Amino acid sequence: MRRVVAIHRKGDWPDAQASGTVTLSYLDRHRRRLRLSADDGTPFLLDLPRATVLGEGDGLELEGGGFLRVRAAAEALAEITCRDGAELARIAWHLGNRHLPAEIGADRILIRDDHVIVDMLKGLGAEVRAVRAPFDPEGGAYGQHNHDLGHPHGHVHDDRHA
Repeated sequence: MRRVVAIHRKGDWPDAQASGTVTLSYLDRHRRRLRLSADDGTPFLLDLPRATVLGEGDGLELEGGGFLRVRAAAEALAEITCRDGAELARIAWHLGNRHLPAEIGADRILIRDDHVIVDMLKGLGAEVRAVRAPFDPEGGAYGQHNHDLGHPHGHVHDDRHA
């Protein structure tokens, strides 16, 4: 079984050398060690020194040569829109205050579908609709590329929670 020896971020690897793709949901893209299958069914081993979130377009370098392109699978998401940019920024603040992974666009925010959060957002005046789309959230303010699913920052901020 082939083994992944390195991860290269989108744009930092030779995509012409991609020998295949692996399509994974957001939660399945946060891994350290796991047997996976490429989209064509070929098994490979992801064996990393620490858990890493793989982003859309990242390249998994394979032992012996070649790369697999990471694709974000379509999944159940909530699409959040507002009447203007100021309202969208206010909603983004509320989501960030809850440490939720969010994909932020110019006129919408995508989050994983969660009925409690959706109800809260509607109560705050946001328009929310269910969509199926790939999810590739922001990486966090402390330099990680989607480092941690639930709490994307490190000890620098922990002291401020008291």
